[in-house]
Amino acid sequence: MVSCNSDRKFLTFLQEELELTRRDIAIALRKRELENGPLPMLLWQYGLVDIQQLERIFDWLEQQA
Repeated sequence: MVSCNSDRKFLTFLQEELELTRRDIAIALRKRELENGPLPMLLWQYGLVDIQQLERIFDWLEQQA
């Protein structure tokens, strides 16, 4: 499910900076496989992050680009 270094860095960010559990991340990853949606939006859609955390995710992703 996690294929490249940037994916691992993103998951580390979610765990260390946003304090998401591995369980929360696993739920979102399963939903991504089923729905083929962007992980940040799935995290928000399923209530795993709030709007401020979603903004932090987008800021982090922008800095990585």
